[in-house]
Amino acid sequence: MASGMDKSAEPAKAQEGTFQGFLRATELDTRLLGMIGALILISVCFHLAGIWRTGNGIFLSPRNLWILLVQTSSIAVMTTGMVLIIVMRHIDLSVGSLLGVIAVIMGYAQVYVLGPWLGVGHPAIWILTILIGLSAGALLGGFHGYLIAYAGIPSFIVTLGGLIVWRGAAWAVIRGETVAPMDERFELLGGGPLDASIKATGSWVIGLVVCLVVVLAIYLGRKSRQKFNFPLRPMWAEIFLGGIGCAVTLGTVLLVNSYYFPPKLANEYAERYNIPIPEDGFLLSKGFAIPVLIAAAAAIIMTFVATRTRFGRYVYAIGGNPEAAELAGINTKRITLLMFGIMGVLAAVSACISSARLNAASNALGQFDELYVIAATVIGGTSLAGGVGTIYGAILGALVMQSLQSGMTLLNFDSAYKDMAVGSVLVFAVWLDQLYRRRSN
Repeated sequence: MASGMDKSAEPAKAQEGTFQGFLRATELDTRLLGMIGALILISVCFHLAGIWRTGNGIFLSPRNLWILLVQTSSIAVMTTGMVLIIVMRHIDLSVGSLLGVIAVIMGYAQVYVLGPWLGVGHPAIWILTILIGLSAGALLGGFHGYLIAYAGIPSFIVTLGGLIVWRGAAWAVIRGETVAPMDERFELLGGGPLDASIKATGSWVIGLVVCLVVVLAIYLGRKSRQKFNFPLRPMWAEIFLGGIGCAVTLGTVLLVNSYYFPPKLANEYAERYNIPIPEDGFLLSKGFAIPVLIAAAAAIIMTFVATRTRFGRYVYAIGGNPEAAELAGINTKRITLLMFGIMGVLAAVSACISSARLNAASNALGQFDELYVIAATVIGGTSLAGGVGTIYGAILGALVMQSLQSGMTLLNFDSAYKDMAVGSVLVFAVWLDQLYRRRSN
């Protein structure tokens, strides 16, 4: 069967170049390759600029890249939901304000309610705090979805109002104060404390598991294509994709394990867990930080929802043609309400990461995050016209945007220039998306 398809495809192969044939065989998205190329170019340029200006390029150092991943985590979590919101031809301008008010609610609950009630340091505080945050996110996001779906108010207006209302609500809860400190266990979600990363061994275990999942996914995908008589990728393409996936995974593990704790903290960790300290010193790799793992889990879950569930198929169907989707029997109002509820939950997850990382909650937390989330989503290839977008593209968009900000910070650029750069890249990304759509049509 496969050989017959290969023969029928020979005339088409003869007319295409080597690169086009490679893309056709591997089924790689050209926009994805462009994003990866842009990320590499930005990283190399900032590293070389650092060498030129200071004589010491640190952008590509394990320390800076580890910090970059942690800084991207909060935005990356929210982009996984924003992709599907924009795919549905909606927008959510309130995610930054949602993050702020939920962080304030969780901080207030810890300091003024759960702490006095259960006792400071009680092991249930961080769990109850997270449940309170997730519940608040689901309710507020679901409220937005109800107004959009059932009251018929445009999402732009509803979420613009939410941007203003929830920012004011965050101030009203704590009257402009900063609530601190957070519970010690809750603080681990931010990646700062000594135990807020899984160290070298845990990181290698996760890396190997991911490699097995990549190989298994390719194998099962090929079996599924055979079952339904779909065209198969050449075997070399399957091996190439599996090899690239494993190489990127193990390379990332090697990177995060190459960043070590300062000797004093490493010795403190060794003494705490009765680990013998060698005469030449004890090296302790940080490994993956907890917020990075949370962002990765959100990306995996949302990718599964978008590509492997009926709900995800309905979201893309609504984005492709809302009228046709409704005529086909899809409950577009219910899907819209659920999607904005999910967006609220993801904003709550980001609120956990952001407040834990700062070990404090204030009404200014998450300010302008809605713009960064939308920018990362659009830069990652999600079309504002709806119907087109990928989770992994949005994650790459968040990395590109954070790389721009981090690189300019290392080169001591003023914050005004950083904002100008992000805004310019956003407009450029939309322009490229329009060009791509014209060529596709």
